[in-house]
Order: sequence, then structure tokens, then C-alpha cells
Amino acid sequence: MSLKERITDDMKAAMRSGEKERLGAIRMITAAIKQREVDERIALDDAQVMNVIEKMIKQRKESVMQFQTGNRPDLADKESAEITLLQSYLPAQLGEAELDQMIAQAIAATGAASIKDMGKVMGIIKSKAQGRADMAAVGAKIKAKLGG
Repeated sequence: MSLKERITDDMKAAMRSGEKERLGAIRMITAAIKQREVDERIALDDAQVMNVIEKMIKQRKESVMQFQTGNRPDLADKESAEITLLQSYLPAQLGEAELDQMIAQAIAATGAASIKDMGKVMGIIKSKAQGRADMAAVGAKIKAKLGG
């Protein structure tokens, strides 16, 4: 079953069970997917759907920070709940040890010695860890290991 089919099935289940918040969040996901499909005139595969979901998670995290600084915990909680739902459609996140090992292997494979080689290392890590790790955090770890 593709990721889009799973999302559609979850939407139907949420409709039947009357979960309004969950249904609303799932409808936002399907709307974002359809918007990208219409804009680019393509049918998204699972990797592209994961990219859409990751983008939505990033937007929600930024909103949570803004709502917290604006003293709106009610809205921050709503966004956090949506983040949790969105993350349920992504593969299991990599642990710190796995991520560190993957970075070390990528540095060894590329022969990276300085911060100038960060792009090569990120290219390898991105292909392996896409959807399973926060790429901003991965970039910070690579930068630290390369002496940036």
C-alpha cells in the first residue's frame, strides 16, 4: 500500500469514527499533496509525499515557536498535535548512535577533511536518511565533525 493510499484510508477511518481534529489534519495533508500534484502535473510517489509531509512538519515547528513566544499555548498545542500526526506517516526516526555512525561512514567514503566538503557528505546522508532524520540537525552534526 502506498503512502497516499494509507493517508486516504486513515481519512476514511477518521470520518467514520468522528475524530474531527484528526480528520482536519489528514485533509490538510491530502490537500498539500494534491496541490503539488496539480502544480507540477505529476503523480507523487512515496518519497515525494514524504517530502511534502516533512515540509508541513517544518512549518508546524516554526508556528509552535511563534505561538509560544506570542503566549498562545492553545494554538501551540494544536500545532504540536498536528506534528505528531504528520510524523506518524514518516518512517521511524534514526537514533543518535545510528546517525553518528552514518555520518562517520559518509565522511570516510567521501574523504571529507574540512567544512568545504560538507556538501558531499550531506548528499550521501540525505539519500540514506531522508524522512528518518531532521536534516537541519544532521547538517549541524556534520559541521561540528568537520570542524566548522
